[in-house]
Amino acid sequence: MRYAIYFAPPEESRLNRAAVSWLGRCAFSGNVIAGPASKHLTAAEAAYHTAAARRYGFHATIVAPFTLSPDETEDSLIAALSNYAGQAQGLVIPRLVLKRLDGFFALMPDHQSSELAEFAGDIVRKFNAFGAPLSESEMQRRLASVKTASQRQNLVQWGYPYVFDDFRFHMTLTGRVPDSAAPSVEAAIIDHFGSLIGAPLEIDALALFQEAEPGAPFVIRSFHEVVPQAARKTA
Repeated sequence: MRYAIYFAPPEESRLNRAAVSWLGRCAFSGNVIAGPASKHLTAAEAAYHTAAARRYGFHATIVAPFTLSPDETEDSLIAALSNYAGQAQGLVIPRLVLKRLDGFFALMPDHQSSELAEFAGDIVRKFNAFGAPLSESEMQRRLASVKTASQRQNLVQWGYPYVFDDFRFHMTLTGRVPDSAAPSVEAAIIDHFGSLIGAPLEIDALALFQEAEPGAPFVIRSFHEVVPQAARKTA
């Protein structure tokens, strides 16, 4: 069993509802639904392009998937995350945009901010002790995506390449899309999400996701809102 600490918008938010209908699965309930068909993509094409993102559920990675340390339990992890969220200072992303990142489409800030990286970095530091060391196979798998010396150091020390200065807030909507299909996929996403693209996004909660067994869909095990006044700070 693995866990991950992600940002996810509230279940009944417009953004989450749009993402659930796009991906075809709700990470809160685990329910699978029919994905969208549009003038740009058939339902089968949409399902194909969203398959990888669908398994993980709609989220932005803060602490990448990890196996619990033998010294910790699920209850201790949930309690620590609840306590942390109750004292956290959240952020507002002024404008969420659609970008293609390393071949896959994602919703991202129009610019990455140091405040957002610090927010995520503090969580990585606080919860690093909850994770067991990566297995050799997992280390090698993650090394395959490493491009810089700092990413390699992050992976060795923190279990994930994209933390601190290498952190990139993104909410994944597809797997890697070939160049030939990218215009149609992009158009379908823009039509589907509409005015949510270009709108602000409150980083106002932290979610503990759980993978019951290798390859299983990730589901939300616990959801923790941050303090209400957190939304006053802008990323």
